[in-house]
Amino acid sequence: MTDYVLTEHARTVLSERSIEEKWFARVLQHPEREEADRADLELRHALGQVPEHDGRVLRVVYNASTQPVRVVTAFFDRTQRNKL
Repeated sequence: MTDYVLTEHARTVLSERSIEEKWFARVLQHPEREEADRADLELRHALGQVPEHDGRVLRVVYNASTQPVRVVTAFFDRTQRNKL
């Protein structure tokens, strides 16, 4: 998946959390794992390790029903460390 847009919330949290665009783009394009959202069937979660950030797991939440997909949020998921 190469085409995506960021919601205003996503832009804000990526900046606040110092998440580089190349990191979440890589996780979107080549996730190590994907999950459905528990509350919203249109949302998907892409997870992948970011070697440049101490191997932490980045979770990118996006709306898969739009074209291009809309990135809703992204964060480093501490609960997934050493689980991928």
